[in-house]
Amino acid sequence: MAACTVGFVLFDQAVALNVNGPAEVFSAANHVIGKEREGYELLFLSEAGGLIRTSCGISVATQPLDSISVAQLDTLIVVGGAGVESFPADAALVDWIRRASRKVRRICSVCKGAFLLASAGLLDGRRAVTHWCEFDSFRKRYPKVKAELDPIYLRDGPIWTSAGMTAGIDLALALVEDDHGRRVSLKIAKDMVVFLRRSGGQAQFSSALAAQTRLGTLPPDSKLAELPTWIMDNLHADLSVEQLARAVGMTPRTFARNFAQCHGGTPAKLVEDLRLEAACRHLEDGRIAIKRIAAICGFGDEERMRRVFVRRLGIPPASYRARFGDAAQWPGKSDHRPRFATPPARSSAA
Repeated sequence: MAACTVGFVLFDQAVALNVNGPAEVFSAANHVIGKEREGYELLFLSEAGGLIRTSCGISVATQPLDSISVAQLDTLIVVGGAGVESFPADAALVDWIRRASRKVRRICSVCKGAFLLASAGLLDGRRAVTHWCEFDSFRKRYPKVKAELDPIYLRDGPIWTSAGMTAGIDLALALVEDDHGRRVSLKIAKDMVVFLRRSGGQAQFSSALAAQTRLGTLPPDSKLAELPTWIMDNLHADLSVEQLARAVGMTPRTFARNFAQCHGGTPAKLVEDLRLEAACRHLEDGRIAIKRIAAICGFGDEERMRRVFVRRLGIPPASYRARFGDAAQWPGKSDHRPRFATPPARSSAA
């Protein structure tokens, strides 16, 4: 057996991406690690074994739960899917998860898989996250769980939970980083063309996606629906109300009125959100000077960007980079970066 055996718990109509996304991360980790260290062995488990048909129609060959010794598992990942909320606390699958949690090193959930962990009583008194659409029902059903809406993933002791479907990839990258360090997880993230850590406060929606969600209910021919994307493509430009109005073909007054009705905020707040998000991504990547980031993200100068970071995130850009940036890409600067005694709240890594 490999040093770290990861077991995925599936059931009929499980979401394939909840399985495939994290599994590809662990597979990529094996390639990055090579023969230097023992990597990951993946097991796909279900109550009765056999082919499990996922929500998109892809079938996954699984082993029966009782065919393996739980002691051989290092990590258990419970995925989400249709009907997961209906599993009662005394269901055979839930009982197996409850018993397995006493022997594995860590147990995780992806998306709505948190319902199964909560049903097993594993999340009582712990911080946890699930898909944003299910947040209210999850919180009402499991009042003992400290449910949070904002994070992409959370770690509370040996239990890790993650948010929407693709958050399983974020979770798996965090698990690999916990096992093998940041350089391995960063290499995987680059190979998969994903962010090692998503920027800002780790909200399940990025600022651009949140804005697109709010504006996306407009008719297809409405230019307001495309505004967030247009702003992201023109962060360095003058993004005053007059310029935004011109971009969507409206007068400033009409634009301001329609924006307030459809978006619920102000154009200035949206612009600042998107500029801050873009700056965070550049800082995490670590290859561009802070002064240059301030310019290309439209802050004008480094001091103005610093004020926005302090006001919105509580830390200046340099400290943000020290926490979340790729230290391997900052030759000669590692000794000068601030050290933080506590882990970032957004991933809640212990």
